[in-house]
Amino acid sequence: MSQHGHRADTEPAAGLLPATLRLGAVHLTVTDLDRSVAFYEGAIGLRLHRREGGVAAMGAGGEDLLVLHEEPRARRAGRHAGLYHYALLFPTREELARAALRLAATRTPIQGASDHGTHEAIYIPDPDGNGIELAADRPRERWPSPPAYAGGPHPLDLEGLLSAVAGEESRREAAPGLAIGHLHLHVGDLERGLRFYRDVLGFEQKALIPGAAAFVSAGGYHHHLGFNIWRGAGVPPAPEDRVGLRHWTIVLEKAEEVEAVRERVWAAGIQTEDAQGGFLVRDPWRIAVRFSARE
Repeated sequence: MSQHGHRADTEPAAGLLPATLRLGAVHLTVTDLDRSVAFYEGAIGLRLHRREGGVAAMGAGGEDLLVLHEEPRARRAGRHAGLYHYALLFPTREELARAALRLAATRTPIQGASDHGTHEAIYIPDPDGNGIELAADRPRERWPSPPAYAGGPHPLDLEGLLSAVAGEESRREAAPGLAIGHLHLHVGDLERGLRFYRDVLGFEQKALIPGAAAFVSAGGYHHHLGFNIWRGAGVPPAPEDRVGLRHWTIVLEKAEEVEAVRERVWAAGIQTEDAQGGFLVRDPWRIAVRFSARE
């Protein structure tokens, strides 16, 4: 890293992703764009930023959070690698409570609700079965260390959550400040996943549940990425004709940080694809992540 002329004390350790990392847009394949846009507007309170042909970009009025790509013939996900869920991270607990009010007002079914210690979460599927986690982080000083994921989550105190906005009416739109918090993937092998995401890309391992799931992050966050083998060890990549994750996005501060990751990927003998402002690389199950620079 020193070849870029930066002082060593402002740099992450060699081979680690920088603490300033954040996540950008998640690109999903859906089968019916009108239906999906209506769902994300109504149930989650996202806004349509723009729509061109079979592609719609959505968010909370700032940067795009979701980009939906319509493929009417795509089939539901099956027993293969791919998306488990992506997390929409609300800026405050009150905003997560307002999201819960919105789900109730729109009669949106939920799959589960959990308290992970580090964060509170509500789980819902989109109309194609793509998993969504609606989450709010607890203050970092209250996080268990290491993250207590191995014992499984506690049930969410929904009554306590809703008391944060007691007496409020449901609001149609999510407030600004909504972000992509993390991704969670189905893969075929945890060690192989760690070799790619930790050893090549440069995430730090935060938690490992042997035979189940691993969690990695940058900058001490509880996790920017989880991956599990709950669909079975050795599951194959997703076939081309499935709904689900097209790619997710990692945003770094500087172009040279993006290039440092690309050099690590090349050194590991892994091919990359050029993408706007950076590059795209695929994990051992062909799941794509795009790196781009904020500047």
